[in-house]
Amino acid sequence: MNDNQISGEIIDACIKIHKALGPGLLESVYESVLAYELRKRGLEVDVQVTIPVRYEGITLEVGFRADIIVNNFLIVELKSVENILPVHKKQLLTYLRLSDKRVGLLINFNTELMKDGITRVVN
Repeated sequence: MNDNQISGEIIDACIKIHKALGPGLLESVYESVLAYELRKRGLEVDVQVTIPVRYEGITLEVGFRADIIVNNFLIVELKSVENILPVHKKQLLTYLRLSDKRVGLLINFNTELMKDGITRVVN
């Protein structure tokens, strides 16, 4: 699968979940349900993946965690917040750079329409 196909599956799964559960739940709930739904669709899903920081030739395990990585390719950062802030996009972009990944999706489940809560970020 290419990045557009993977993104499409993730977005479709998020819309399905949002229709079933609605907004207002904790991020951890959406994370668990999304991981389940993506695995059901045959995708490889890793949850709460540590992203190390490399600095001056050393690697530091400092607690950065990507919510979900799909097919070892695309990072999904989940939110359940009133508004996505610029710092949320920067956070995902930093995760993409540190993990040497190209594409990420920032998903905010706390929206009336799921399509309004999806942002694609490219490194």
